[in-house]
Amino acid sequence: MGNTVAREDFEWVYTDQPHADRRKEILAKHPEIKALMKPDYNLIWVVILMVLAQLIAFYLVKDLDWKWVIFWAYIFGSCISHSMTLAIHEISHNSAFGNCRAMWNRWFGIFANFPIGLPYSISFKRYHMDHHRYLGGDGIDVDIPTDFEGWFFCTPFRKFIWIVLQPFFYAIRPLCINPKPISQMEIINLLAQISFDVVMYYYLGIKSVFYMLAGSVLGLGLHPISGHFIAEHYMFLKGHETYSYYGPLNLLTFNVGYHNEHHDFPNIPGKNLPLVKKIAAEYYDNLPQYNSWIKVLYDFVMDDTLSPYSRMKRKLKGDVKQE
Repeated sequence: MGNTVAREDFEWVYTDQPHADRRKEILAKHPEIKALMKPDYNLIWVVILMVLAQLIAFYLVKDLDWKWVIFWAYIFGSCISHSMTLAIHEISHNSAFGNCRAMWNRWFGIFANFPIGLPYSISFKRYHMDHHRYLGGDGIDVDIPTDFEGWFFCTPFRKFIWIVLQPFFYAIRPLCINPKPISQMEIINLLAQISFDVVMYYYLGIKSVFYMLAGSVLGLGLHPISGHFIAEHYMFLKGHETYSYYGPLNLLTFNVGYHNEHHDFPNIPGKNLPLVKKIAAEYYDNLPQYNSWIKVLYDFVMDDTLSPYSRMKRKLKGDVKQE
């Protein structure tokens, strides 16, 4: 077990996030980027096929030995489940049906949520919009770890456990940092998900339900795709708040790796983010970037200068309007 990291608090900054200013500069220089601000209707069909793929998988695993249920939950189910959370991320930005049909996106998000097993879509939307609007905002942005996480998970072994338990911390962190009243749509999301899970248990049995839930927990924990949780905003280089990843796993994650581009233009679907980088290459090519999420995970665990405290945090000024 390594030594405790030197950092004992977050990196407090007193400047605004860089994305709004860069967006203005890029649009002034490259107004053609506005043409990319449109729904990605292919996302609808991709999500439907992913749901069908998981339904088929639920059926195929129902009579397998437990060891094979666990095997396929990690090898296949985890990839689909994590990918589906990122499809829900796209849907939360109204990328499926556009801003003019916002409620269609909410209902479609509930549908996409089904094979994950736990209600997620509506709550994610509420908190994720705050993350974009108030990046690093103290008491608002629940993507920032709690003080306990920063204090306790400070050695290689503890950081490894923290990565394994990422689904748990992402679930409870909003309740600790920024609890919100439960909305009507969240209740609908919950009831719809429970109904789906009960139907799966009734017709396919416990192994299918276990495969569904285990795939979600494993996929969001110690998994190559989970490198994006740390790669996006953890401060591997001082002064840099957001990082992009340009590796092959973008194919499974709706280009969430293009994270600087995404925060600069959150209303552009993931499918079009590589075009943003291509058009405005002079703004992105020289920013710090990754090509391996696995290496990000390894470096985070083994580097004693990195911990959950390695995030920029800012006190918010003026009125704060949350979702």
